[in-house]
Amino acid sequence: MTHLHILSADEEIYRAMLAKENLPDLIIDDQLGESCEIILGEPSRIHDKIADLPNLRWIQSTWAGVEPLLNPALRRDYKLTNARGIFGELMSEYVFAYLLAHERRIFARAEAQKNKIWDGSLTGTIRGKTIGLIGVGTIGAEMARTAKFFGLTVRGYTRQSEDCPDVDHYYHGEELLEFANELDYLVNVAPNTKETRKIIGADLLAALPARAVLINVGRGPAVDESALLQALNEKKIASAVLDVFEKEPLPTEHPFWTTPNLTMTYHTSGPSFPSKFIQIFIENYRLYKEDKPLKYQINFERGY
Repeated sequence: MTHLHILSADEEIYRAMLAKENLPDLIIDDQLGESCEIILGEPSRIHDKIADLPNLRWIQSTWAGVEPLLNPALRRDYKLTNARGIFGELMSEYVFAYLLAHERRIFARAEAQKNKIWDGSLTGTIRGKTIGLIGVGTIGAEMARTAKFFGLTVRGYTRQSEDCPDVDHYYHGEELLEFANELDYLVNVAPNTKETRKIIGADLLAALPARAVLINVGRGPAVDESALLQALNEKKIASAVLDVFEKEPLPTEHPFWTTPNLTMTYHTSGPSFPSKFIQIFIENYRLYKEDKPLKYQINFERGY
């Protein structure tokens, strides 16, 4: 028999779903013990539990990001898979909601209504603009597809890959500033790696035109927070929307709370729906039992 333990805020939901599936040889343990072979759950709940599990063979993360499990001090003698293919549509909705709100001045109109001011000023449009994506994995590819629907030109900055047909121009390595030149919108969806930490720094922000909008839905450490504060305060870019931060929750004394033209959304761009995650686990469990390669396996060295 194969012993599974669930470490998730949605444990009861996952239990109920798996009970309906009748997966072969699967036992869901109430307690985490030596017999545990598989863990399903959030990396933040898992990372300090794995040292004493001699039979652990596979962890299925319910997050796309698995940073808590990538610490070099932790064991790596198991298969680690993450959740992919389910966040792209949700995060694309988020990004384009805020881009449309910016161009159509939705927040300004709401403020005008509150103050009983008739604001008949013209709005902009996202059509014909240029969007740059840092990271064009499954999430970035979905954003590129949505961007083409709205008639945008799409640039992609990636480590190597050029697999997405909806990206008009690819950039790599030292081409970062060229990539940023004349962008209307810059969106970070890259994983947290050594190469992406503080990738959005002073040089990149200076390369953007003053009309540019920055959206970070990738990882908080990708943004040099001091450089972004300066860019917004000095109006070097038009605005920023941040869903992720270097430290979460954001400390109450952090200057982002009062920074002009900054919108914060508290790590909500990709809501978690257990019904989506469970399908990934079920498919991977069947592959696992057949001793076949699992989908969405993480390379510990690369971090994704």
